[in-house]
Amino acid sequence: MPSRRTILWTLFTIQGVCCAYFVTDVALDLFLPNHNSTLAESDVVEAIITLALFLGLAFTASELRHVLRRQDQITDQLKVASGAFADLLEVRFGEWNLTEAERAVAVLAIKGYSVAEMAKLRDTAQGTIKAQCAALYRKADVSGRLQLLSLFLDDLMADTLVPA
Repeated sequence: MPSRRTILWTLFTIQGVCCAYFVTDVALDLFLPNHNSTLAESDVVEAIITLALFLGLAFTASELRHVLRRQDQITDQLKVASGAFADLLEVRFGEWNLTEAERAVAVLAIKGYSVAEMAKLRDTAQGTIKAQCAALYRKADVSGRLQLLSLFLDDLMADTLVPA
């Protein structure tokens, strides 16, 4: 059985041919009113083309419903993951007894900010940020930013947040 992608592209091509037929028919009627073409005047051909367009429309509507349903599911999963991540941050930060400053630096580090960027955002010296990062990594028992992030990713991936 052909894939959905193949079916969609096939229907798109068929609809393009149907559109070309109707455009040609209209152009002939407008610019060559005395032109007599059996293909352009055939009710059977127009009925077949109309049926092809209708079937394409029905399949497209079905695919659109499927895509929108999947988008809603992904949006729900993202909301749950986002909330779960925020909850997970709070639990871990509490377990590690992080200060408010260390919590803020931890969030920025997880987001991928450099020490210089964190210092600018926090309006503090880079040395202070480095010291807070060192304290954070020591309390979390990790060697750096990547291990810190991997702790959270491992926890999030351990459970399915929303069933598919």
